[in-house]
Amino acid sequence: MTQGVLPFQLSQEFSKSGVTALAGLPTYLELGQVLGLGASIEEHLNARTGEQGYTDSQVVIPLILMNLAGGDCVSDLERLEDDPGFRRVYERVELCHLSRKERRKLVKRWRKKRRRLVPSATSVFRYLETFCVEEERTERGYGRSYVPPASKGLLGLRRVNQDLMAAVCSREPQMKATLDLDATVKEVQKKEALCSYKSGPAYQPLNVWWSELELMVHSEFRDGNVSACFENLRVLRESLEMLPESVKKIAFRSDTAAYQKELLRFLAEGKSERFGVIDFAIGVPIEKYLRQEIRQLQDAA
Repeated sequence: MTQGVLPFQLSQEFSKSGVTALAGLPTYLELGQVLGLGASIEEHLNARTGEQGYTDSQVVIPLILMNLAGGDCVSDLERLEDDPGFRRVYERVELCHLSRKERRKLVKRWRKKRRRLVPSATSVFRYLETFCVEEERTERGYGRSYVPPASKGLLGLRRVNQDLMAAVCSREPQMKATLDLDATVKEVQKKEALCSYKSGPAYQPLNVWWSELELMVHSEFRDGNVSACFENLRVLRESLEMLPESVKKIAFRSDTAAYQKELLRFLAEGKSERFGVIDFAIGVPIEKYLRQEIRQLQDAA
């Protein structure tokens, strides 16, 4: 390319050296191997039935890597597939921890020579469809908050995340967990997405974050119109069940969305069989009558 306004020229160099812009991903692959991610996926998901094609881990792990690389849709898997440097690393990593028998079994899953290292967007969409439940399409809509029951696949993903937290705690045991509960509005352009309180089409997942370890304990994907205060107690109960055995003490934090009588009683009255009374800090909507009561209090109160 000829020189432009600035004093430099651009030139193309065709090389098979395997240079990649995704050099940070192998570190996460190594971390996943240490924590037993692939083995946990194969044990708990079982979405890929039969003896042909990609396994569960061969679909899920590229999706994780795609997100780490900045991808935000399934078609971004092509960024991994088209990167020669990443392919060279991933091909070796995929088989390095397997025995000879396991390698042969994996190769036999392909009747013809395997052409793609990363599954195509079409095959991934078909895979993700298995995580849906039938009533999800008929019950969703405006005028009500609806969260479909967790499918077998989603329950399997929870078990995978539970295994990851247990693996981390086996190396760095934790006796206390401070859990932050909050909903996140993710604005999108999808036609089937429902509008959130911010007016635009969106999804609004409810997340439970483990502050000390900076780990996501639980995340429930929701439509944008589902209120942030919807079924918070259920989500908290599910999160407590997922925590490793080493955890003995819980603290809970949330904003005003969690200011609910049943949730407050669950925390303050020790209704959790495993953890008993749970310390909490929850925001309170400062409404007219509450403000009046607060103003009547003495400073010493």
